[in-house]
Amino acid sequence: MAEHAPEPKNFAPKEPVKLDPPKDDPISKEELSKCDGKESSRTYVAIKGTVFDVTGNESYTTGPYKVFAGKDASRALAMSSVKPEDATSEWEDLGDKEKKVLDEWTIFFSKRYNVVGKVVG
Repeated sequence: MAEHAPEPKNFAPKEPVKLDPPKDDPISKEELSKCDGKESSRTYVAIKGTVFDVTGNESYTTGPYKVFAGKDASRALAMSSVKPEDATSEWEDLGDKEKKVLDEWTIFFSKRYNVVGKVVG
């Protein structure tokens, strides 16, 4: 019996989301940090330097994912961690399993949230 590759995960949202074309506007780390849903009406989360607008999703302002708001949370997402100390942009040193998880989070976000820019500096 032949082995089969695992079926790709379905990252499509339950309800269709109309997204704007992705932007590559430069967003400083300082500007990103202000977009935490508290200091600003905007809530941003970055993954591998790509900034997603998660405004309106309370999970990122008052819920379990609030530690990601206003940050590049690549490491925490890759590690499936909600510890504030893990919400950093350093992910390159992680293992292949964590990098795959991070890639899956990138796909998940890209199907649900507008890309508003890239972290610079």
